[in-house]
Amino acid sequence: MTRIRRYRVRGDVQGVGFRAFVARQAGNLGLDGWVRNRRDGTVEVLAKGDDEALEQLRAAVTRGPRMSRVDGVHVTDEGHDDGMQPGFQVRSTF
Repeated sequence: MTRIRRYRVRGDVQGVGFRAFVARQAGNLGLDGWVRNRRDGTVEVLAKGDDEALEQLRAAVTRGPRMSRVDGVHVTDEGHDDGMQPGFQVRSTF
């Protein structure tokens, strides 16, 4: 079943290659969506795909790239795709 999930990642997750890491992981999992920094210091991810791939993405963002420190990941299921296009993009800060 295809789902859409939003992940909000807290910690030392900006300026450490986190968005590129997420985009690479999501692309390898065949997910559609985007990742962006937020002005509050978190990273936001919106991803569309099957349950298994979305859970693998959750595990990846919980771990993060080597230079990051993840303090928490809040996950919500979404009912809309927020303008999602095919593929996975890195978006500008929101």
